[in-house]
Amino acid sequence: MKKAYAIVALSLFFLAACSKSDEQPNPNEDAYLYIPDPHFETVLVEQGIDTDGTVDQQMLRTDAEKLTYLDLSPPGQFGDIADLTGIEGFVNLKFLAASGQKLEEIDLSANTQLDTLYLQANYLTHIDLANNPNLLLVNAESNELTSIEGLSEATQLKKLYLSFNNVEDLQLDNPALELLHMGQNLLTSIDISGAVNLKNIFLISNALTTVDLSQNTLVETILLSDNAIQTIDLSRNSNLTHLYISSNTLTSLDVSSNHELIDLRADRNPTLSCIKIGSGQEIPTVSKSDYQELNTVCE
Repeated sequence: MKKAYAIVALSLFFLAACSKSDEQPNPNEDAYLYIPDPHFETVLVEQGIDTDGTVDQQMLRTDAEKLTYLDLSPPGQFGDIADLTGIEGFVNLKFLAASGQKLEEIDLSANTQLDTLYLQANYLTHIDLANNPNLLLVNAESNELTSIEGLSEATQLKKLYLSFNNVEDLQLDNPALELLHMGQNLLTSIDISGAVNLKNIFLISNALTTVDLSQNTLVETILLSDNAIQTIDLSRNSNLTHLYISSNTLTSLDVSSNHELIDLRADRNPTLSCIKIGSGQEIPTVSKSDYQELNTVCE
């Protein structure tokens, strides 16, 4: 009888122990990142970043946390990454390149250390950079962007490349910015008055009728060809060296205050016959139509 009781008691002990074990949380539950895109994980495995060497939709969080540089861009070809879920675990990344992929969205809110970002040639329609204050360079050219948020929070941003997108209007309140490329968009309005340190402005092939450059007194290069510009005031842009404003609808153009100007292209403005220059001003390279002249007096 005592023997039978002992066996029953021992069985109950093991059952209780197993039950208690099942209730305990998995100590490794937070040790892994979920990587659902096999193409993303394949690159991580091939580069030796995902150290378990297996494409199994997960990788050690510690593998991601020790990385500061990640280049997913395929050399000379397009990639197949459509989902960057898991990138949130790469919290120490400073450089990220995911160009030429199939991304339609991206969440970089956890990657607060980023200073360099290459996302060109994807299918992004929107991007939010509000949690990326350390950015120095952003290249998101050749996407389907209609909006980009958080630029004012990127207080160190120097270079912004957004050409070949679908942005219709943009306001830039970023005094650190020195270079802006937004050619081949759908821009009808742009406010760059808050980008007071801009030196290079590239806005060709948009639908702009006017651009206010009065606050951009350091600008050196302005490319505005193939828009619908009717008037432009360059009187405060004394550092201007290159002005491309061909294929617009200008009725007047005054560059007499731009004594550093060395390259002027103002041809194919059907209603612009006279370009005003200063007395003694010489511009080494000028591209103009036959019906246009440079003169110190324009009526």
